[in-house]
Amino acid sequence: MNDGEIKGGVAYPAPSGSSLHSSEYRASRVAPDTLGRLRARHGHRDGAELIAALRDEFGERFGVISSFGIESAVLLDLVASVDKAIPVIFLDTNELFDETYAYRAQLEAYFGLTDIRQILPSDAELAEAEEMWRHDADRCCFLRKVAPLKRAARGFAVLADGRKRFHGANRAALPLFEAGAMGIVKASPLARWSEAEIRDHFQRRNLPAHPLAGQGFRSVGCWPCSRAALPGEGPRDGRWAGQVKAECGIHQLVDAAHLSSEL
Repeated sequence: MNDGEIKGGVAYPAPSGSSLHSSEYRASRVAPDTLGRLRARHGHRDGAELIAALRDEFGERFGVISSFGIESAVLLDLVASVDKAIPVIFLDTNELFDETYAYRAQLEAYFGLTDIRQILPSDAELAEAEEMWRHDADRCCFLRKVAPLKRAARGFAVLADGRKRFHGANRAALPLFEAGAMGIVKASPLARWSEAEIRDHFQRRNLPAHPLAGQGFRSVGCWPCSRAALPGEGPRDGRWAGQVKAECGIHQLVDAAHLSSEL
């Protein structure tokens, strides 16, 4: 498998080397007035209205991150209703469920999305990450998701995601806009949506469900670190079960001035 990105069936090589370097990827911070301006201008919006406003303001510098997981069809439905050509970044860790790959293909066809960017770790990253989930899940996530995303994010000003406050834990107070690494603003158009609203949108729009939803999964990532939810568990308790870890790292706020030597 080639390193980097697959778009329209074509692989685009990643930069050579096994990791990112601060000298190459360090960028200016998001200016405080940028967040203030976005919150003042768009803080009353969410869903498709916010996606449309950001697409209109930032054009090709606006994109979306999707895991093609259990709830992903809602965000992608809203994206397609605004512009089917909005770039969608899909981080292919090489450890996803077969059902997720099938769901990605199904949703791409269902919504008519025309710019899904399937982002891969480099061969060096995959070699280092082999079986690493068994003893260092944080490093595994860095190699398979964080480092590839930082490469894929170049050229974007705003990246939207599908996080919601009802997911709990550190997402419970999720703002609409955050300052991310590399000077990129992160937007969460569904932050204020409830679990009932997500479920109702699926039903009202007759959206296809992820194949693993019927097996009790409420959140899906890589197969070694995802399981079906147990009775009474929260939406994300099946991820990294039994570990303190609750996030893969791509949504953590990382100030570019304090990036490690590996970034």
